[in-house]
Amino acid sequence: MINGNNLIGFSESALGERTYKTFNPRMNSENEWKFTEATSGEIDRAVSLAQDAFTVYAEMSGKKRADFLEAIANEILELGDEVIEVYMKESGLPEGRALGERGRTVGQLRAFAVLIRNESWRNLKIDEGNPSRTPTSKPDLRMTSVPLGPVVVFGASNFPFAFSTAGGDTASALAAGCPVIVKSHPMHAGTNELISRAIVKAAKQTGMPEGVFSSLNSSGIEVGQQLVMHPGIFAVGFTGSHRGGRALYNLASSREVPIPVFAEMGSINPVIISEEALKERSEEVAVQLANSITLGVGQFCTNPGLIIAIGSEALTQWIQKLTLEAEKIAPQPMLHPAIYDAFKSGSEEMTGTAGAQKVAAYSSEEGISSGAVLATVSGREFIQNSRLHDEVFGPYSLVVECEDAFELKAVIRSLQGQLTGTLIAESGEPGLKEIVKELQQKVGRIIWNGVPTGVEVSPAMTHGGPYPASTDSRFTAVGTRSISRWVRPFSYQDFPNELLPVYLA
Repeated sequence: MINGNNLIGFSESALGERTYKTFNPRMNSENEWKFTEATSGEIDRAVSLAQDAFTVYAEMSGKKRADFLEAIANEILELGDEVIEVYMKESGLPEGRALGERGRTVGQLRAFAVLIRNESWRNLKIDEGNPSRTPTSKPDLRMTSVPLGPVVVFGASNFPFAFSTAGGDTASALAAGCPVIVKSHPMHAGTNELISRAIVKAAKQTGMPEGVFSSLNSSGIEVGQQLVMHPGIFAVGFTGSHRGGRALYNLASSREVPIPVFAEMGSINPVIISEEALKERSEEVAVQLANSITLGVGQFCTNPGLIIAIGSEALTQWIQKLTLEAEKIAPQPMLHPAIYDAFKSGSEEMTGTAGAQKVAAYSSEEGISSGAVLATVSGREFIQNSRLHDEVFGPYSLVVECEDAFELKAVIRSLQGQLTGTLIAESGEPGLKEIVKELQQKVGRIIWNGVPTGVEVSPAMTHGGPYPASTDSRFTAVGTRSISRWVRPFSYQDFPNELLPVYLA
């Protein structure tokens, strides 16, 4: 049952006067539930509980925290069809997507549980001392990783499960030993409430301290701002727009004691197609990219929003094929009227920019549904007009036609930081290594003969990249290495074994 309350530790609270509802994109109408926004007092209560919980939770063994993560996974599955139905009502996404994303979320939790049962994830270093060394004795040094403190996680609009309440940021922070306060996304507050109840239930079952998890509602930015500025918060996790991520980053940097904001802010994910690939498998590549551009109505941070190739008759024909394939895919509802309006205005601005030519625009008169919007532009115009480099969140992609290989490399060099780059080519083609080197300076992950949509949860995955794709390119938001965002290195010098953590003694 959804009642719209905030979950603060093991209690529910609804002291505020401001309320809001979520939206059903398929019905083009509001959902029935009413949610109460958190007050300043409720924020303080959640942070205070998280601070108290941290003193206990940070010292718990990896096994106990792993049991907690496993229990969360089990409780999410126990929610059954109810949470799937609410997910679909609040996102407009189909059942298959909901089931797949729930599986991914459960898988992430269990992957971190496996990781932390062995304390080696802490990057332990033991450098034994030598009192007899001359001219000075050598101290005994033992390094570990310790959790930062309570963390705020902002739910993402486009992944109500995998990048939200119990998603990768929450799972990795809890695994590291950090209590989490989730600022629920207003587009799927009902989904958040059900998942939050599952987390709280798991916390009680496994003997976690009250305050290890809380969830606060808000339809605006005030609650998030107060959380980021609260002196009891030590780090922030965010997945969303560049505007939102940068605002949080600036806010956190303005504190008397600045804190890190690990923001993944999307990108246009350039795809480079070689001349040989166009000759050998033009049709295949067109189908592949049309499906990727429109997957989930283009509402992925890894959507291929930029395609780069050397101009030729083969490219002209391929663009026609891409247009035909994209227009075969019927419009689907976007997540929310605000996202639909931003996509519509953004794609219209892009295709109306001097030098850009619209080649496909498949829209619908029904509600907030949209299909693919495609455009072309020359390499010279793209380099000169940085506005064309901006992300349009939705099923949009721009094809850049370059004069030659030199201009193609110049186009890559003109890009800002990206999450991914893709190279579609034939093995053995000349110049590929040079393109890879250029891309490596701009992206966090390079895909060979595939598509960027789809991010495997793996220890080897990098989901991040140079700014503005993320606020710190040294870290990933996906995969077990993402735990390193929530810890700091810490060394013990000349300590007796009885005072050391068991795993360092």
